[in-house]
Amino acid sequence: MLDYLRIMLNARLAKMDERGASAVEYGLLVAGIAAIIVLVVFAFGTQIKAVFQDTCNTVSTNSGSGTGCP
Repeated sequence: MLDYLRIMLNARLAKMDERGASAVEYGLLVAGIAAIIVLVVFAFGTQIKAVFQDTCNTVSTNSGSGTGCP
């Protein structure tokens, strides 16, 4: 009976260790995705800004309000 309890306790502790490893793996995955997003924004940021600025200018001139874009 004592051996059974020891085995169950060791199994429970091993399961807790795996949870910690999973959390670290998910953290690394999220950090990697965030790094990729930052790189994409820096690489294409000026092009995306130009597209939005062009769209804003087109809407502004076609609406006749003349408020302009920031």
